[in-house]
Amino acid sequence: MRWTDEMLDELSSIVSEMRESISEMRESISEVKDSIDGLRVTAQALLQLAAQSQREMENVKQRQAENDEQFNVILEEVRFLNRRND
Repeated sequence: MRWTDEMLDELSSIVSEMRESISEMRESISEVKDSIDGLRVTAQALLQLAAQSQREMENVKQRQAENDEQFNVILEEVRFLNRRND
């Protein structure tokens, strides 16, 4: 089979289209990678915030327990004083 000028032109056109498609795919892949990197950074920040919130909640619980303990001590002192005055 002999290649005609028309066949060679068509082949050249197809190769050019494929090169363009490949370039577009590379650009799309690059954009996806950038998006993934952005998501990774966001996920890491959210994990850090979650860890910080967890620590803060533990601190609040600890302070609440200490306040409850102090309240119970004062309540017992008031009850003691009331019994003593009766």
